[in-house]
Amino acid sequence: MAELHSPPGRNRRPRPRRAMRRLVIWYRRTGPVISLVGRFGLGLNPTTFTPNQGPRITIAVDGMGGDHAPGPILEGCLDAVELLALKVVFVAEEAPLKAAIKNLKLQERVAQAQASGTLQLLPAGTSVGMDEEATAVRRKRDSSINLAMDQVKNGAALGVYSAGNSGAVMASAIFRLGRLCGIERPAIGALFPTKDVNRQVLVLDVGANMDCKPSYLHQFALLGNIYSRDVLGVERPRIGLLNIGEEECKGNDLALRSYPLLAAEQRFHFAGNCEGRDVLSGEFDVVVCDGFSGNVLLKFLESVGSVLLEVLKAELPRGRRGKVGSAFLRNNLRRIKKRLDHAEHGGALLLGVDGICVIGHGSSKALSVVGALRLAHTAASHGALENLHRLNEEAA
Repeated sequence: MAELHSPPGRNRRPRPRRAMRRLVIWYRRTGPVISLVGRFGLGLNPTTFTPNQGPRITIAVDGMGGDHAPGPILEGCLDAVELLALKVVFVAEEAPLKAAIKNLKLQERVAQAQASGTLQLLPAGTSVGMDEEATAVRRKRDSSINLAMDQVKNGAALGVYSAGNSGAVMASAIFRLGRLCGIERPAIGALFPTKDVNRQVLVLDVGANMDCKPSYLHQFALLGNIYSRDVLGVERPRIGLLNIGEEECKGNDLALRSYPLLAAEQRFHFAGNCEGRDVLSGEFDVVVCDGFSGNVLLKFLESVGSVLLEVLKAELPRGRRGKVGSAFLRNNLRRIKKRLDHAEHGGALLLGVDGICVIGHGSSKALSVVGALRLAHTAASHGALENLHRLNEEAA
């Protein structure tokens, strides 16, 4: 059989498969619609923000707290008052604040927020540095974190947010607001995503108490149970004890002594030990642990989102097929990153003090501030503090 040859002078390019051509044509026609839906669909994620509805709740903000303060912190506050039913009392040193407003060209936005009553600027003295001891809050009485706490203590605000020195924030909260009756040590509680997009797990403590007693973990479980029930809307929260195995006989001395204490408590449902692989499974609503283990768990989770995206990018095929496939997955990857990104949650609650207090990450920028203020707004609007005050009544 004679071999077929192309006409001289013509180099035919191999035609792509018909299915591939149809796929490319379809995406070109519907790509803008897909992008539009994805862009607005992200705003429907319950971990992003609460709509700007209802009466405005006042939150005091430590404007000098964080590695990038005060500029990005103020920018996040301006974004938050537009998205949430919030009024912000922004406490900061005057000179750095004026310089940040000028550098970021926020003059018009600040003026508009002040005119509408959603932003109040409160001058403060020398702030507590990120590398200072927690006891510095006793010497620097007019620091931004202390004045922000005073706003809550005096009833001018319902909650406080700071991305500053976490030890100093905790010390200021204890000194200025005081501990709840019956609580020996406050705990930092962080919300972790789970396999269920509509459900989160509260892990505490994630850094306030490196060394714990069984009684501390018992109190953490009481605090977490109330928050999960009254704020997150879980009817009967399942409490878990972080451990290396499900069996009651496993674990270190703290876990072995804490297990019977939690199992005997009638005010919450103790679901047993929670292994590390089960924290994000959705089988537990609250997980209690010492601050050392919780902080390691928190920092590990912070790296998961970025690492996962890098792995997916590396594994996607290259060339024309890879580009088309990546285009289809773009919005899905964004949603995955959004669920795992700690910046979306913004901060962690300091539970056990007599006031709503949210501690942000030291590297927080505008997006993280919005997430943290959403968290404070949610806790304040659900009356979490009143329910925590009733701990002793429930015991009786």
